[in-house]
Amino acid sequence: MSTRISAMSVLPPVRKDRIIAQLPKYFKKEAALHTKEDFNNKVKTACQEQRTGTVGFKISKVIVVGDLAVGKTCLINRFCKDAFDKNYKATIGVDFEMERFEVLGVPFSLQLWDTAGQERFKCIASTYYRGAQVVIIAFDVNDVASLGHVRQWLEDALKENDPTAVQLFLVGTKKDLSSPAQYAQIEQDALKIAQEISAEYWAVSSLTGENVREFFFRVASLAFETNVLAELEKSGTRQIGGVVSEYPPSSLCDDKKLHICHIVLTPSC
Repeated sequence: MSTRISAMSVLPPVRKDRIIAQLPKYFKKEAALHTKEDFNNKVKTACQEQRTGTVGFKISKVIVVGDLAVGKTCLINRFCKDAFDKNYKATIGVDFEMERFEVLGVPFSLQLWDTAGQERFKCIASTYYRGAQVVIIAFDVNDVASLGHVRQWLEDALKENDPTAVQLFLVGTKKDLSSPAQYAQIEQDALKIAQEISAEYWAVSSLTGENVREFFFRVASLAFETNVLAELEKSGTRQIGGVVSEYPPSSLCDDKKLHICHIVLTPSC
């Protein structure tokens, strides 16, 4: 118990605008990881009865990959810092931000890794892909070529991870720069790719903030749900926190092991 308390004490407090009480809705029904309107009933019950095990002490690793200049850093900065820097600077290697949430009354952390899109830094960045629970592949909705490279980025990310243990998101950036007609055309192609790679699709604008908060809340919520279900699966009928879990392991998802990287890099932009 003392180890858990110590781990929690080094994590930042949860901001009031990071509290999630309901499952955020998907962006497009035809490209959603699931279309349920609410959290899994087993998850809600476990949270109400404080049977979430070590979920509140875990850090879920999220990597953001994609071509150079598609807006990966701007996307993360808009959500984490509510800021947008027009002066573009390429990310060198990797950088990360930590975000704390409270989901259904339980603290939950995401570690958002911003990776370099330049070919010469790809070998450096790829070493930090390992242990990701969520992979976000970003492309520019105004650049068809960046969408065409999605599968290669996915292949690179999955070389370091178990494909069955990763949640995928395909995110179109810079939506503000695209006319409705132009966007509608590329969205059809993006939705097709998202369905083929089993990713949830979103379109955002880091400049205006459109859909950015909703997107990351969705990521945090689905990652949280996966972690709670995995904890219940792992526990079976074992006692957690003084309460016995009655859920049979076969009814839940596979356990997903998380890895926490403790290397801190100097932000590049």
